[in-house]
Order: sequence, then structure tokens, then C-alpha cells
Amino acid sequence: MSKGRSEAAPGGNSRGRWETGRRVGRGRLKDPLPALSLSVASGILLKYLQEQNRPYSAQDVFGNLQREHGLGKTAVVKALEQLAQQGKIKEKMYGKQKIYFADQDQFDAVSDADLQGLDARILALTAKVQSLQQSCRHMEAGRTGSPWKGDVVLELKELTSALTTPEMQKEIQELKKECAGYRERLKNIKEATNHVTPEEKEQVYKERQRYHKEWRKRKRMATELSDAILEGYPKSKKQFFEEVGIETDEDHNVKLPDP
Repeated sequence: MSKGRSEAAPGGNSRGRWETGRRVGRGRLKDPLPALSLSVASGILLKYLQEQNRPYSAQDVFGNLQREHGLGKTAVVKALEQLAQQGKIKEKMYGKQKIYFADQDQFDAVSDADLQGLDARILALTAKVQSLQQSCRHMEAGRTGSPWKGDVVLELKELTSALTTPEMQKEIQELKKECAGYRERLKNIKEATNHVTPEEKEQVYKERQRYHKEWRKRKRMATELSDAILEGYPKSKKQFFEEVGIETDEDHNVKLPDP
């Protein structure tokens, strides 16, 4: 008896028949695949690809059907390759990956009228789904059924989200403490003797405007000067600033304030 195959079980039991796999170690075969399993897997995959009628990789098919049918990845790959060799499905290379899909010649041609009908059905079903989702949201909010049910549910939500008596008492104490701090601050402001006069305030505003105007003017002059130099400079603006040692407002995240 050959070491690469095992004999069939007595009585013609198919569980003893295995396809020849790769030899590993002491005559053992890695990933042996029963011939019956390959046939079953081919039927499942052919039906799946015809029903879905869209391209899939072997990994996609394995992930979609593994839980439902318990197919192994080796069985899926071999079944897809066998179906492609038999001409029952199509196989194409997409980059480095093989893609499998149903033979389109077996499907009837679809007219423009049929496509328009399908589009109309999709729109109708989409509207129906949105309507059902809206109804579900209303039901969850308690706004369907008897007139008083919605009021009861809304009141229950308000009571559930409201503060308890101890929590309200604690918040009241915190607010009183905060108010006392504001009163003390207001008292100190009123009793202060070093208030700023309107004239001093106006003078500060004028100085700020003068400095702001001068800042903007010097920034514009520096920009125009650097742009003129960069017209004949062989390197980038960033390299020029690094060599000269220029630091911009943007380097320090500084922006011109509003005038």
C-alpha cells in the first residue's frame, strides 16, 4: 500500500478516501481534503456566487461562508479553482489576487426598462425603511399608542434625569459659596481708590493702536525686503531665514491682534 494514500474503509465508507496532499514528516499528509467534501464545497460555492452575482476573493468567500457551512480555507480555495477549471465560474487576476465570479453568460440580458423598474423599487423600499425607522424612534420615545402614554414616559424621563434632594441641597450650598465670592470681589472693586480714569483709559487705547500700526508696518517692510532678496536667492525661504537668523511671528505662534 502506498504511504501517500490510505485505504478505503470496509463497506465502501467514503470517510477513508483522501486526496493526496503534501508530505510532511513521517509520511503524514498536510491538509488532506476528502473528495466528498470538495464536491459539497463546490456546490455550495457555485450556488453562492450565482446568487450574489458579484466578484469575491477566496478569502472573502471563506469569511462569508465559514461560520454557516464550516468550510475550511483549503476547501474553499480548491473548490474555487476546480469550478474555474470546469468553466462553471470565471477567474481573473486583480493585482496579485485572484477574483472569482459567476459566468455572466448564464444570466438573461436586462433591458433599460427593467433597470428603471429596479431603481424605482429600490427607492420605494428605501422610503419604507426610513418610515419604519422613524416609527421605531417614536415608539422608543413613547409617543405612539394611547395619548397618555407619551406624557407618562416623558415625565418618567424628566424625573429620572432630575437631581435628588441631597444632590440639590449640595448644589445650593456650592452656589451660595460662589455668590459670596462674587459679592466679596464686587465689594473690593467698589472700595478701591486706584480706579482708572476715562482719560487714562483713552490714552492706553491710543498707545495700543499706535503700537499695533507700527507692528503691522514693520512686518510689511520686512516681508517686502525678504521677498526682494529671495528673487535672486538660490535656496528656499526657510533656508534663507535660518541662515540669516530671522524669526517670524509664526515661529512663536504670535498673531497680529485685531485693530
